[in-house]
Amino acid sequence: MSEGGKYALVGVVAAVVIVLDQLTKLWVASTMRLHQTITIFSWFDLTYVRNPGAAFSLFADHSSAFRVPFFTLVFVLAGGAIAFFVRQTPASQKSVLVACGLVLGGAIGNLIDRVAYGEVIDFALAHWKDYYWPAFNVADSGISVGVVVLLLRGVFVRDEQEAERRAAA
Repeated sequence: MSEGGKYALVGVVAAVVIVLDQLTKLWVASTMRLHQTITIFSWFDLTYVRNPGAAFSLFADHSSAFRVPFFTLVFVLAGGAIAFFVRQTPASQKSVLVACGLVLGGAIGNLIDRVAYGEVIDFALAHWKDYYWPAFNVADSGISVGVVVLLLRGVFVRDEQEAERRAAA
């Protein structure tokens, strides 16, 4: 894959996450009432909620005048860090690039909601007995999966460039 190809891969993955995220949120907001719940499995519901805060409702009690600029700044800093990381990542490390695309797409998907509504639409609710995970959406899933992939690669792949050099020798 070429240098330009790695940016295309990140961009395509991010675009897919953004489109799926926005389409699912649009579907939920147009077909469900706020706080309505539809049970899909005994451990999973669709529940339409709006989260004014970040993960686990962090900063939810702050005003929108604080939250929107704050989360926009966080996005700009995170987006810059992702761009820098992608620039440093060899094109051969496709899983890292896909993970970056997942994180970037999720961040943009939730930023769209924050700018448009001042809060994020969440709808996926996983639970077991009386234990509930906070409601989430496709963007949150992209961020979570991307971060997990990056962490696992950091733990289990010590020096990929050295392994590539040895394999080529």
